[in-house]
Amino acid sequence: MKTERELFDANDRAILKALQHDASISLEALASKLSLSTNACWRRVKKLEQTGVIEKRVAIVSPEAVGLKVTVFASVKTDDHSADWLKRFSEAAADISEVVEFYRMAGDIDYLLKILVRDVADYDRVYKRLIEQVALSDVSASFAMERIKYETAVPIA
Repeated sequence: MKTERELFDANDRAILKALQHDASISLEALASKLSLSTNACWRRVKKLEQTGVIEKRVAIVSPEAVGLKVTVFASVKTDDHSADWLKRFSEAAADISEVVEFYRMAGDIDYLLKILVRDVADYDRVYKRLIEQVALSDVSASFAMERIKYETAVPIA
């Protein structure tokens, strides 16, 4: 069994690092940066996309620039751990665009949602929409005061 370090060679790792920093880089510029032919670089990028290593290429939008000034971390507890409940809850969260991240947790809470909203009243609207969809035993919201570190890039050794 290959280790994850053996799955990618130095060129693959360099491609991943470069694209995470700037996905708009042209294939020609990326190939030149890595001292690869454009064709070889294209094949590597395509393979990384086809195998799901590169999930998608996106523009990262500043939440504040589009009026989403409040980041809420909502901790959710439930008494119902059935597959049907999880399906309904997952669908409800997926239908709410303000829920930008959603995790099933181990420990004291069952689920953690990251929600981007304009203000506290906007969060209350999202909260009410969520609880209309599925029964929750406890929801606790924490409001971020300041974003100190935010990184979208996955560490590539």
